[in-house]
Amino acid sequence: MVDSYRQPGTVLTDHRFHVPLDHHRPDGPQIELYAREVVASGKDPEALPWLLYLEGGPGFGARRFVGRQAWLERALQDHRVLLLDQRGTGRSTPLNRQTLPLHGTPAQQAEHLAHFRADSIVRDAEAIRPGLTGGAPWTVLGQSFGGFCTVRYLSSAPEGLAAALITGGLPSLTATADEVYRAACPRIEGKNTAHYGRYPMDVERARRIAAHLAERPPELPGGHVLTVEAFQSLGILLGGGDGSHELHYLLEDAFVPTPAGPALSDAFLEGARSLLSFAGHPLYALLHEAIYAQNPAAPTAWAADRVLAEHPRFDARKALAGDDPLLFTGETIHPWHFTTDPALAPLRETADLLAARTGWEPLYDPRRLAANEVPVAAAVYHDDMYVDAGHSLQTARSIRGLRTWVTDEFEHDGLRAGGPRVLDRLLSLVRDEA
Repeated sequence: MVDSYRQPGTVLTDHRFHVPLDHHRPDGPQIELYAREVVASGKDPEALPWLLYLEGGPGFGARRFVGRQAWLERALQDHRVLLLDQRGTGRSTPLNRQTLPLHGTPAQQAEHLAHFRADSIVRDAEAIRPGLTGGAPWTVLGQSFGGFCTVRYLSSAPEGLAAALITGGLPSLTATADEVYRAACPRIEGKNTAHYGRYPMDVERARRIAAHLAERPPELPGGHVLTVEAFQSLGILLGGGDGSHELHYLLEDAFVPTPAGPALSDAFLEGARSLLSFAGHPLYALLHEAIYAQNPAAPTAWAADRVLAEHPRFDARKALAGDDPLLFTGETIHPWHFTTDPALAPLRETADLLAARTGWEPLYDPRRLAANEVPVAAAVYHDDMYVDAGHSLQTARSIRGLRTWVTDEFEHDGLRAGGPRVLDRLLSLVRDEA
C-alpha cells in the first residue's frame, strides 16, 4: 500500500519494503523497511533523479521534515528524495527494550543486532533501489553515521551510485574503537576549554551541580537516575553549533530555593532527562562501538569506558577534590548507561554480549576505494568533536577522485545548520568531478 499526502510545497509518499534480516540468507526471516518520498509540488517525479538520504546515528530514523526545511529545500530543486528509516529505527521494524525480547534471550538479541550495521543498511538500499529507480543508480547523501554507510556503499556496491555526498561522516578505514576514542579525548577536552572560556561562570555552576549529585543522585520521573557521570555526558551538546549555548542555559537555572535548602529544579532535571534519555534511539547506545568494529578477532570491549579512564582529567571526583573544572564528556557510551537509563536497563546483558562479540567483518574495502569511479564530495568540519578531521582527511586521500570541502564555519551538525548552502556546495563539487 502506498499513501500520498501533501505538506507546504511538497508531495509525500510512504513506501514500505520487505528485505531479509540477513542478506546472506535471502530465504530467512524478513523485516519491514519504511521510507518517505518527498517531491516538490508541481514537479513530475518521474522526470527527477533519486537522492537517498541516510541519517546520522546509529539508531535514528530519518528526520521528519515539514515542507522544504533545511537542506531539503536545495535537494528538491532537482531531485526526488527518499528519506529512509534505517533498519531498526523509526518505522523500519524498530528495536528497543519492548521489541527486542521478541527475538529471544540476550544472546539471541545480540546475534540479531549484529545485522544492523552499515553493511546491512547498504544491502537494504540496494535491495529497494531497482524497484524505485528502474535499476538506475541514485545519489546518496550521508550525514555523520550516514556518511559511514556511504563509504561502505562505495566499498561494496558502487554500481548503485550516481554520486555520493558526505557531511561530517568520513570514517577512518582502519582505526579501532580504541583509536577512535583516543583521538576524540583531546577534542572533547578542547570543547570544554572553549565552553568555559565563553562562559567562565559555568565552571563553578558545573562543580556545584556535580557535588550535589555525588551526594544524592536523584531518580527522575520514569526511573532515570542522574549520576555525576550522566551529568558529565551532557557534554555531547558541545559538538553542535549551538550546543555550548544550550548547555549554558541549562546550567544557569539548575538550583531553586526550597524549605530544605537549595535543590536542583524540576526544570533542570527535566531538561537533563530529555537530553540524556535513549528511549527514542536505543540502537545508538547498543551499536555505537560496533560501527567501528572491523577486526574479526577483537571485541570492542567497552572501548570508550576504558580509554576515558586513561585521561584522569575527566574523573569528576578528582576534579571535585581539587580546584579543577569539571570536564564534560562527549559521544561516549559506557556500561553505566545501562543502569541509569530505564530505556536501556533491560538490555544490559545484551549490551555486554555485543561488547564482547568477535567475528565482526571489515566494513570498508581500501583497494576498491582506491579505484573508485563514482563522483564523491565530502564536507569535513575542521573542529568536529564527533568525527576526527585527521581521520577523515586520511580517508579522503584514500578514495580516488573524492573532493573535500574543509571548513570551520560549521560544527558536526553543519547539514542541519547550513542547510541548502552545504548541500549546494557538495553538489557543485560532484558536478565538477563528473
